[in-house]
Amino acid sequence: MTNIKQIADDNIKYEERFSLAVNRIRTIHTELWDQTITLSDKYLNSYFIKTSYFALQLSEIYNLSKSGILRTLTETELFHLNKCLYEDIEKGSYETSYTNPAYAVKRFGQETGVYLSALYAELRSNIPSAIEERLFNLTTIFELFIEIYNLFEEPDFKPEQIKSALYYYFFDYSDITIKAGLNDMLNPEMSFIKDIIMNENLEDLRYLYFFGEYVTENEINIAKYLNSLSQDKIDSIARTFTQGIIKGYKVYNMDMSCKKTVNIRYPLGFERIIKSAVSQFRDSGLEPVIYRASTAITARTSMYKVGFHGASANKQYEYDHRNDLAIIFDKGFADRQLSEYKLAYESMKDSAGEFAGPALIESFGEKPFTPVEKDCLPKYSDKHQKQLIAFRSEKGMLTNNYIPQDKISFTIIAFPVPDIGKNFEKIFEETVKVNTLDSDKYEKIQTKIISALDKGDYVTVTGRGNNHTDIKVNLVKKTDPEKQTVFENCLDDVNIPLGEVFTSPELKGTEGILHVTEVYLDNLKYKELELTFKDGCVTDYTCKNFDNEADNKKYIHENVLYRHDTLPIGEFAIGTNTTAYMMGLKYNISGLLPILIAEKTGPHFAVGDTCFSHEEELVTCNPDGRQMVAKENDFSKLRNSEPEKAYFNCHTDITIPYSELGDIIVHTCSGETIDIIKNGRFVLEGTEALNEVFDD
Repeated sequence: MTNIKQIADDNIKYEERFSLAVNRIRTIHTELWDQTITLSDKYLNSYFIKTSYFALQLSEIYNLSKSGILRTLTETELFHLNKCLYEDIEKGSYETSYTNPAYAVKRFGQETGVYLSALYAELRSNIPSAIEERLFNLTTIFELFIEIYNLFEEPDFKPEQIKSALYYYFFDYSDITIKAGLNDMLNPEMSFIKDIIMNENLEDLRYLYFFGEYVTENEINIAKYLNSLSQDKIDSIARTFTQGIIKGYKVYNMDMSCKKTVNIRYPLGFERIIKSAVSQFRDSGLEPVIYRASTAITARTSMYKVGFHGASANKQYEYDHRNDLAIIFDKGFADRQLSEYKLAYESMKDSAGEFAGPALIESFGEKPFTPVEKDCLPKYSDKHQKQLIAFRSEKGMLTNNYIPQDKISFTIIAFPVPDIGKNFEKIFEETVKVNTLDSDKYEKIQTKIISALDKGDYVTVTGRGNNHTDIKVNLVKKTDPEKQTVFENCLDDVNIPLGEVFTSPELKGTEGILHVTEVYLDNLKYKELELTFKDGCVTDYTCKNFDNEADNKKYIHENVLYRHDTLPIGEFAIGTNTTAYMMGLKYNISGLLPILIAEKTGPHFAVGDTCFSHEEELVTCNPDGRQMVAKENDFSKLRNSEPEKAYFNCHTDITIPYSELGDIIVHTCSGETIDIIKNGRFVLEGTEALNEVFDD
């Protein structure tokens, strides 16, 4: 039985309803299987046999967890249990699975197919609810399932009735689900994941299955590898991670005395590092909160997972369901959500004020994914698309009211996983070195680069070879050049590894073409990605992922522009971590490096908000004492007068690798030019050391 009192107390209220729902679903399954009852279509029989069986599986998982039997199973038994829970969305089964919207639409037609596929996906999102014994979640989703099944027993059934049932399920329970999600993020007593990490024997790899996430050889092998390292080595790796968030408070001169909690977000398999990190955070006066990345309909809006998560059983499945919210989204739903978020934050405002920030571990090396576009997937109307953008903006402002970005820190670091190939262990060791490069050395070199950039009126960046980037970046003008700078010197504090200098460009006058031949952004691959800018904003875009140009534009519009008609350049940066770049070349993994590392391996441009979103008033200085003044642009300047227009709630970094980079040249007001990089190599005096790894 769960040892989390809040869940145990809550479960008492739902035990009877849960029992009734399970019995009804068992009856549905039995009658359809025995053909005592048949629906109007054989595929409907098949759908409800399959989905009712899955619901009963969730019930069984709940019972195994509640009784404690789950923790007594052998590794082989746990493997097969995990396999059964996820086999319907694995690649071998997905094409003929009702979780696949295309297959469901083929069997039931467009509307009914999309709605029933979304229902199945929502059922699947409750695997963690069964493991964590959250009866409210299981009871209500089972009741929704029964309600929708009952619709098909009526002779005058209409697809709109399914949509209505889905809508009011999410609408009516918003007060409970939103508060529960916020509680998971801020309340250290919600400790299901943390308890496994701190209390289980991590050398007994059965523990990997106790979380309820999808487990592959990748997670097993990273756990095995970390178990092979000494405790001193583990503690050292964790310390680089944990000290980042504390350094952030020092670098930005923020008061940490009232902070009591920190989020840890990471992928399954890294528990030995996390266990050490929990202890180190506690020594610093911060109690970690580890919450799970939600896959509910309101959360599966992108491929990026926020929170603890396991492996992906099928990325195409996740891609296919990323817009399921479009089925139910409207202005009324958005208003209800915002109202409940405000009430939830207000009820937890003390906990929100004690939140120190997120500490993230990312992984890289997983097999690349290029999605297949499907015409049958849910789509937002133009009206709802605008309402969605407005909703996200208002939600971002609401969150910032209770968790101000200029009052918290963060830290983020990345490590490879065994999927990266036979050189995994060597790449892991080199990544540790990349994450711990000499900060003093880079501070001096980057100070020289910034000194040259601060003399400029604008900067030009060009590609070479097959890269036809040609862009002019207008720079913010200083009022006191002796005391001010327009580029931040990014070292090894919050954003690990070190190795970039960055600015928020002056939008007016910033124009040209940004092009990369291949890049991965938030786990999605782009071929020949090209963005055109005028006055700092996107005016056109294309790629060559699909034969159909309309599909290429849609792909970028949804996943880079996040449905905005345009986005500004929020950041221009010059990456200096040539060691990381050469690691990518040495092991042929450049395309697998995460944004966190890739952005340090060449110049990059971010579309969306600036790096100082909601932190514009925070005074920050480079190590040489000069104050950073390029913190806002024409949009974020509206944060006080028209806040709904100030932020876009996205920031996507696009890096030009050194191998595709031509020149980076500073142009001064007097017409002088200063070369920073020529033909992909640093030529500014004092930066030559960055080229040494190229020769090696």
